[in-house]
Amino acid sequence: MIRKLTLALAASTIAISGAALAKTAPAPVADLVKTVDIPYEKFTLDNGLTVLVHEDRKAPVVAVSVWYGVGSKHEPKGQTGFAHLFEHIMFNGSENAPGDYFNYTRQIGATDLNGTTWLDRTNYFETVPTSALESALFLESDRMGHLLGGLTEESVKNQIGVVSNEKRQGDNQPFGLVDYKRSETLYPVGHPYHHDTIGSLEDLAAAKLDDFKQWFRDYYGPNNSVLVLAGDLNAAQARPLVEKWFGDIARGRDVPPVNAPIPTLEKPVRIDMKDKVPTTRIYRNWVVPGLADPEFTALRAGASVLGGLASSRLDSKLVREEQSAVSVSSFVLPFVHSSLFWIQADVKPGGDADAVAKRLDEVLADLIAKGPTADEVQRVAASDAADRIDGLEQIGGFDGKASALAQGQLYAGDPAYYKTELERLAGLKPATVQAAMQKWLTRPVLEIRVEPGEREAYKEVAAGGGSRTGTVSSPAYYLAPGSDMPEALAFAADRSKMPAPGATPALDFPAVETGTLKNGIKVHFARRNAVPAVRIAVSFDAGYAADPLDKRGVSNIMGNLLSEGTLTLNATQLAETEERLGADINIGSTQDRTVAMLRAVKPNLAASIDLLADVVKNPAFAEKDLERVRVQQLTRIAGEKNQPQGIAFRALPELIYGKAHPYGGPQTGTGDEAAVRQLTRDDVVAFHQGWIHPAKAEIFVVGDTSLKEVSKLLNKQFGNWKPKAKAAPAKNFTAPLPEAKSKIVLIDRPNSPQSFILGGEVLDAKGSDDLVALRAANEIFGGDFTSRINMDLRETKGWSYGVRAQVGGSEDRIPFMVMAPVQTNQTGPSLKVLIDQAKDIVGAKPITAEERDVTVTSNILELPGSYEQSVAVLGQMRADALFKRPFDYAEKLAGKYSALTASGMTAEFKSKVDIDRMAWVVVGDAAKVKPQLEALGLPVVMQSETAKPTDTNAN
Repeated sequence: MIRKLTLALAASTIAISGAALAKTAPAPVADLVKTVDIPYEKFTLDNGLTVLVHEDRKAPVVAVSVWYGVGSKHEPKGQTGFAHLFEHIMFNGSENAPGDYFNYTRQIGATDLNGTTWLDRTNYFETVPTSALESALFLESDRMGHLLGGLTEESVKNQIGVVSNEKRQGDNQPFGLVDYKRSETLYPVGHPYHHDTIGSLEDLAAAKLDDFKQWFRDYYGPNNSVLVLAGDLNAAQARPLVEKWFGDIARGRDVPPVNAPIPTLEKPVRIDMKDKVPTTRIYRNWVVPGLADPEFTALRAGASVLGGLASSRLDSKLVREEQSAVSVSSFVLPFVHSSLFWIQADVKPGGDADAVAKRLDEVLADLIAKGPTADEVQRVAASDAADRIDGLEQIGGFDGKASALAQGQLYAGDPAYYKTELERLAGLKPATVQAAMQKWLTRPVLEIRVEPGEREAYKEVAAGGGSRTGTVSSPAYYLAPGSDMPEALAFAADRSKMPAPGATPALDFPAVETGTLKNGIKVHFARRNAVPAVRIAVSFDAGYAADPLDKRGVSNIMGNLLSEGTLTLNATQLAETEERLGADINIGSTQDRTVAMLRAVKPNLAASIDLLADVVKNPAFAEKDLERVRVQQLTRIAGEKNQPQGIAFRALPELIYGKAHPYGGPQTGTGDEAAVRQLTRDDVVAFHQGWIHPAKAEIFVVGDTSLKEVSKLLNKQFGNWKPKAKAAPAKNFTAPLPEAKSKIVLIDRPNSPQSFILGGEVLDAKGSDDLVALRAANEIFGGDFTSRINMDLRETKGWSYGVRAQVGGSEDRIPFMVMAPVQTNQTGPSLKVLIDQAKDIVGAKPITAEERDVTVTSNILELPGSYEQSVAVLGQMRADALFKRPFDYAEKLAGKYSALTASGMTAEFKSKVDIDRMAWVVVGDAAKVKPQLEALGLPVVMQSETAKPTDTNAN
């Protein structure tokens, strides 16, 4: 689950020898820690609002982040779920900004936009062009100070319906019911953390409008809030705007402190559950000190040594050496009053769960008895510092600099608390870690085991006409949430309309330089020096479309094995070297490309490139590693076959592309189960030699270096690369496609609380075509939160937590897909809505001039905020190369958007998308949904949950 923990408040041409790497001294952790700095200015309004301002002029954007000191811990009995519901309600209109919040944020080009609720807080955040800052402040201040006039019985009922479907969607996932048991067992009745953030839908349904209004008055005042502005401004510029828009909001009541002691179980507790899962999962949990406690830092480090680092003890013993588990992890979830120490292990399918549990306990006991080594603790600190350096590049979002400052202020009363945590970690002694683990992890433990099998009958939620988060393990996201307040002060600003954004500078995409290594490999470089870090992508024209038809899954197996050891470094040594360098190397495949990614801190760039080259060119492909990775991949395949989205995305490609087409395999990339079982080492070696080849390579670099400097380092490791075999021939996309006819494939998943609808068709277009008009039209149909299908099924009808449509981005023929998780009793009607909406947009209800204007304006204004981070620049460069576009393509987008017309967008959608050729996959409880689907008049083909045909009623 978590391989590298981020901060609690908020990361020669033949083999390189292990000895050579060992001589490369990485930068001291203390030096890395010193580079982590987020300067800020702080002021407080008369009404108690705390404001933090961080200046970062690298792009003409500002992150706006508002954190409220209210979470599910504040909910008394009978009002559980109120905080999360208000996260939703506050996106649905205020007195002076009625209607959906996203209708306004699209007008101002907001990016990194969301809201979340967890045990201790609620937050809202967006990044906007500097010229739209006042617009954003108007919106945030209006929902803080002027919400209740826009709150109605109807709007509350609608959002209860959305929350109901959010719960169904989460409950429908494998392991989706575990967190309820965990919270209820670890925290006694009456403890503020006893219930999950999603709360009780029965409580929500029973509450009156006045109850909700009083809840808002009690907790959402400015004196219980922190506003952070980070980006293209300073405090002198920010203060007048903040006072203008927030100064009129009356102070709320003082929120009393919460009494939440750290509980300890009286004795060990074991809970056994069954679920539709591929293998047994074992959990161990303890409640430990809160995030500001010094022992929390020691426990975080201990968890990372135990099961967080790639080189962790549980990984080394249970996964690599003994191969009794397919995956393990250990981490600490941070909360204010107490945190949650978490260990989990997925048993090898068919393995002995009792033996794995016993061995897990032995590894933990040994760590407690002997403590970690100094090297282990330093590797944790180096990885953490590198993660934080990487995070400094982002001003907003959930993990950016604004979030770090807000969390420090809200949780610890110190915006710079991230420094305290980093300094503690860098100076941590092994004995301190050992003592904390001895103190807290020798108390009675909660063990939960989830075994493969049928769940108990699902208890349908009682409320609502319509991947749950909102549990102890994850905050609730809005998107994919005493006495009366004194009378308000006189308005300081005109709220009759939202201030219009000013002129926004044109996007200045970094200049891309191109060089060539000695053997002809192209190197594309863009300079970004906001942080002392460099990102490199060695991209190969491979991907899982390159898998032979009888060996689908080999690219995924090969990529995973690259990280399992080289000719001179085994998997543990490789991971340890990576951690000491503060580097992050990942190998992954998309449909069209296989990419070796490196993130390196600048002082360790040369050694990190050496390590990357060793991974790419000199894999060991040991037989024992192949067997272990094979079991892991088969377990993932089994997991996909037990998860609604996974089932659908495995089934659809063959329906629309045909099995013989390179895109006809499972879109997850994990391949065919039978093929994966039969793969040999020779198959993997042959794929590596043919596809991971200098003739198929292209290198992309973004960061704090120069083309000359990085080319010298790359030439040393890749410039003299001598392949051992000829490059594989180009992928063959000439396989004929099946006849496109609309039908429904119903895959039975008994006892599912929700249905998952996935529709798709292959378009007469390729990724290299000009798709701007089609993608813009799709934003209106289904590609944006405010799209027609999402607003209909989520916001109007309340039948879904969120639906979307997307235009694919393949190198060859692209798919058009529609995804809709919907409540079971509205499956047929929901599919009818999707079909009707697709017909309306090219028929009776074409795209309007207003829809065109909002879409065009939004896309143009979003451009400056879209490339704030080097990872986004790197992604754009790779896409430009894949689709044969110039590297200044992003700078030309504004002109392309401006040239769009409503009629042209409608015509483009009509010429490309034909809903009558769409194949639909529906995963759900067939006994309940089949009659609904048959009423639509389309052929319905039944399949079992394992996607094998069982019967048909197709005409």
